[in-house]
Amino acid sequence: MFIMGSPASTEPSLSLFFSTLIILALILNPAFASRDCNFPAIFNFGDSNSDTGGLSASYYPTQPPNGETFFHMPAGRYSDGRLTIDFMAQSLGLPYLSAYLNSLESNFTHGANFATAASPIRPVKRGGVFASLMPKEEYFSQALYTFDIGQNDLGAGFFGNQSVQEVNASVPDIVSNFSRDVKLIYDLGARSFWIHNTGPIGCLPYILVNMPITASQIDKAGCAAPYNDVAQYFNKKLKEAVVQLRKDLPLAAFTYVDVYSVKYLLISQAEKYGFEHPLVACCGYGGKYNYSPTAGCGDTITVNGTRLFVGSCKRPSVRVIWDGIHYTEAANRWVFDRIVDGKYSDPPLPLRMACHKKAM
Repeated sequence: MFIMGSPASTEPSLSLFFSTLIILALILNPAFASRDCNFPAIFNFGDSNSDTGGLSASYYPTQPPNGETFFHMPAGRYSDGRLTIDFMAQSLGLPYLSAYLNSLESNFTHGANFATAASPIRPVKRGGVFASLMPKEEYFSQALYTFDIGQNDLGAGFFGNQSVQEVNASVPDIVSNFSRDVKLIYDLGARSFWIHNTGPIGCLPYILVNMPITASQIDKAGCAAPYNDVAQYFNKKLKEAVVQLRKDLPLAAFTYVDVYSVKYLLISQAEKYGFEHPLVACCGYGGKYNYSPTAGCGDTITVNGTRLFVGSCKRPSVRVIWDGIHYTEAANRWVFDRIVDGKYSDPPLPLRMACHKKAM
């Protein structure tokens, strides 16, 4: 779930008022305009693309070979290693984010990860968790709030037997829910927002295998064009929503990041960038895409009377797709390297300067 807690009162505190004045002064004062933001914390909202242990702590622990490349053991991530959010935190000099659902041995001093696998934007479950986990009150306005969500809302429609047209029709409501939740987070003190659009869902094996796709619907990269079209429509509406949020919340800084273009570039030109088999899952079993919904990464299955472990490929470092739904550490790092400097952002600000409203 896209979980957002509401505090007992939304009346602004005196400390929040002064924090807002400080942020506003930094934005408007030319002497500070080109300085790094020095974010003391990150609060991330998302689905399994940025889940660092939420679902694993609460319901289904990740199993080997997840985590094998970097952590050398399952680490709550649906990948062989680190996620884009991990590289983002590291680049800002912050530790990897603890999942808010994993309260045991977690350190929320430098933020928390509210991303949970299978989370959609809607519906939103409200509670007091978000407010209770904030490390310091002054971090409300100083932290970076990151979002990487939306893929599951589209996927829920497709796997709920909705047509492409029906899923498209649901997009405005999904985006409206997103805007509403951003405003709720803003009311808690958030001022710096880094928002990823959704990736090319039509390039993922779980779509390519499970959806009724004809040969004429496959594009030159081997992806399912109608499903990518829905993702692009979602991204169009999301960008429009961000533009409106800038008008509605003029004290906040919003950076919209075109992750779709980066991921599609990697998939469509994988060989150029040192990758191979971009549409084939590294950890999986069966068929053209090495993916089956009945043989998930880390499962033990029976084939012709023989028990088989669904393990990883020999070289995850040159593969794009990890398990048919998520990306490998190598792909996540590649994506991060291209978005961190602001080249794919609107405004074109690097991550470290995302507290500013425009490029300097």
